[in-house]
Amino acid sequence: MTEIIFFVEDAPEGGYIARALGESIFTQADSIQELRELVKDAVHCHYPDEASRPKLIRLHIVHEEVIAS
Repeated sequence: MTEIIFFVEDAPEGGYIARALGESIFTQADSIQELRELVKDAVHCHYPDEASRPKLIRLHIVHEEVIAS
């Protein structure tokens, strides 16, 4: 695996939630900067062997907006 993709969305209680697509990796943080570090740590924990670890981590950040008409 060369890349892992995380779906990132706003958490209902504030901050952000990140879930890996196709893997059982999940983390959350108060800021995007903190989330980047926690995602990287989570990937390293899930793939302790560097040879099998994805080389790229992609964050797909989704912000939902509601517009009244």
